[in-house]
Amino acid sequence: MDHSTVVGIDVGGTHISAGLVDIETSTLVSGSYLRKEIDTQGTVTEIITDWCEVIRQTQGFSGAQAGKIGIAMPGPFDYANGISLIKDQNKYDILYNLNVKELLAEELSMPAAAIRFLNDAACFLLGEVFCGAARGEGQVLGLTLGTGLGSAWCRHGQVQDADLWHAPFKDGIAEEYLSTRWFVGRYQELTGRRVKGVKELADAAPRDGAARQVFDEFGRNLGQFIEAAVQPTAADVLVMGGNISKAFPLFSGELERHLQKAALPIPIRVAALGEASALIGAASSWQESLLEKEEALRGQAE
Repeated sequence: MDHSTVVGIDVGGTHISAGLVDIETSTLVSGSYLRKEIDTQGTVTEIITDWCEVIRQTQGFSGAQAGKIGIAMPGPFDYANGISLIKDQNKYDILYNLNVKELLAEELSMPAAAIRFLNDAACFLLGEVFCGAARGEGQVLGLTLGTGLGSAWCRHGQVQDADLWHAPFKDGIAEEYLSTRWFVGRYQELTGRRVKGVKELADAAPRDGAARQVFDEFGRNLGQFIEAAVQPTAADVLVMGGNISKAFPLFSGELERHLQKAALPIPIRVAALGEASALIGAASSWQESLLEKEEALRGQAE
């Protein structure tokens, strides 16, 4: 069994991605990255089987046989016990109140103790702090913008879930204005046409005034949200990830104008590691175990 590598998993709203992570260096093993689309409205068996197919392929990459797994999972979720609390989010509703850790352990024929679940936004930020856009920074706010809104704070190397997705915002909560479904809904309000997601709008923006308007409005919404989130607690930098961040040039202008107007000159950085950041962050949660193993071996040698 390889103790220097860990399988890092990132569970998204429409897919699962995985990679083998060298936790001595906090880097993704070259060539080990996998991504698979998931029917998040499928049966329990279908979802677990699809996840395990990806995990097995990654576990055995290049004969590594990694024995531990770190999983970046969106909330709400009982991370310590591996129980899903996700419901009414149009994804993984079928897993509600089930012990996902035990289901995976049974399917993979491995101890449940070798599987860890962590908040996906915290994992994303941990990866970026270790070796990405936030490396060397003291206080960092991380946001993942996609099918949902993830958020995490890192204060001098300690990362925790900021849990801002349901923060009161405008006429509802933050996630209603800062997620893919807002883009889809707002564009339909303006045009009567329905699009699949943000990428389709980004591709249309150069020739579609309504699409550009949606991105401008999003930039202002995000600016207002950041102003409220950051003002109570200082941040040296904000790191942004998730699929929506790929369209950053389309909403950055309005975002930066709002922050300047609010006298909040916080640097905004797009994630440097892409989807690998959450994988590295999730797998790196096992670094403590690696250090304990090394200390034990040193003790035996003495």
